[in-house]
Amino acid sequence: MPAGENIQKYRNLKEMTKEELAMRARIGLHTLEVYESNKRSPELDTLLKISTVLDVPASELMENEEEHRIDEELHRLIQQVGIKRSKLLLKKAQDFSEDEVLKAMNLLYDLKVEKNKKIGLKI
Repeated sequence: MPAGENIQKYRNLKEMTKEELAMRARIGLHTLEVYESNKRSPELDTLLKISTVLDVPASELMENEEEHRIDEELHRLIQQVGIKRSKLLLKKAQDFSEDEVLKAMNLLYDLKVEKNKKIGLKI
């Protein structure tokens, strides 16, 4: 969620009106409405004021759920490969640079081609 939606969510959880939050954070009501509608993002000092009033870490207000979502293609691949193999591959991939991972993938592809040649299959 963008910061404005997070501000609104936590304000509603605290059962606080826009007017109350604006007054306690010492910002204008219109300004708060602009933030909550995501027309503009608050500056860091304003975000800190709002987070103090809402008693929520500023990082929670800035957090974007989109960043935590697995994209659809990755989700589909994990389902196809299986969770156990996916975890194993990802854990091992951490130990290597992107270039090294690509070289390893090419090596695996070459091994598969070689194996299929031996049994008379084409890829």
